[in-house]
Amino acid sequence: MQKGVDFIGVGTGALIFNNKGKVLISKRGIKAHNKVGKWDFPGGSVEFGEKCEDAIKREIKEEFGIDIEIVELLEVVNHIIPEEKQHWISPSYIAKYISGNAKIMEPDKIEEIKWVDISEIDINWLSQPSKSNFIKYKEIYGNKPPN
Repeated sequence: MQKGVDFIGVGTGALIFNNKGKVLISKRGIKAHNKVGKWDFPGGSVEFGEKCEDAIKREIKEEFGIDIEIVELLEVVNHIIPEEKQHWISPSYIAKYISGNAKIMEPDKIEEIKWVDISEIDINWLSQPSKSNFIKYKEIYGNKPPN
């Protein structure tokens, strides 16, 4: 049985801001679950018995080697991909970078990472849930980093 395909999967993501007000984005690699080559705000799957907030902290540590702190829930995204026969539910958070040196720790799943100003992001680069997150974030904060 495969999450998101044989049953609805639960993923979680975060807009992670560093102390310079830049947000971390990552480009999906060849072994990503879906939307290979798209950019997104990092995230991953929630494991059975794991809180979403703990899952995003774990995923970010595993994939990028950094520690984060959750600031607030941004939104919950319905990520339905008919052409790939996948369905995910994804709570997305605003988070702040705490420590570590961001690096790619799973090169098959992540092709590239960078810290950018929110104003530099082109919505057309983004995966569907990240597009939704981007729109929601801009409605609330505009081009400014969160308080």
